[in-house]
Amino acid sequence: MLFLAQNGYRVIAHDRRSHGRSEQTWNGNTMDQYADDLADLINALDLHEIMMVGHSTGGGEVARYIGRHGASRVAKAVLIGAVTPLMLKTTDNADGLPLAVFDDMRRHVFDNRAQFFQDFTLAFYGYNRPGAKISEGVCESFWRQGMLAGIAGVYECIKQFSEIDFTEDLKKMVVPTLVVHGDDDQIVPIQLSALRTVEIAPRATLKVYAGAPHGLPTICQDQLNTDLLAFIKS
Repeated sequence: MLFLAQNGYRVIAHDRRSHGRSEQTWNGNTMDQYADDLADLINALDLHEIMMVGHSTGGGEVARYIGRHGASRVAKAVLIGAVTPLMLKTTDNADGLPLAVFDDMRRHVFDNRAQFFQDFTLAFYGYNRPGAKISEGVCESFWRQGMLAGIAGVYECIKQFSEIDFTEDLKKMVVPTLVVHGDDDQIVPIQLSALRTVEIAPRATLKVYAGAPHGLPTICQDQLNTDLLAFIKS
């Protein structure tokens, strides 16, 4: 955000409901509502010709926003480590992750979310790989952000990023779309997500970061900044 603002662009971020500085709501922790909340923000600020950038679950929000509200206000889209098109293993998605994986996440969030966020950090940033240089600051910031969120929102969000099928949303992404993914993403494997997303979104271009983890906006900050700026200007 700071980099793009320093380069003369208006940059707006929002905290998903029940997360960050947003209210910790009991109701509405669904992907459809996430997209509708985003639409309310975009309409209230009367934004046009925007470049939407979403990471992980946020990539799903970008796709669902366009799927539900169209792309009339959107010039370009960027999906970074996005959960699209579908994470869960189903009869039509045989290579997806078993439901047990996400049930286990829910159990850990319910039992001890503080420990869950500490443990999750390692795979998220690739800090569990041989030779990885661990930043305690990054780990603590990740934990802080996780603990800011309401537990109901965190718990229910797991279903939203794992079980929602974004295929039809991706088909409606008629704007230029940059898909960025690390090929060592342990959270959202590239084979389940980016490689399929670019086959569905009509104007998608894939950029793979070699050896990058799920948290590539932090680990590969300079490379991502350069690519975002180039995509804006393209």
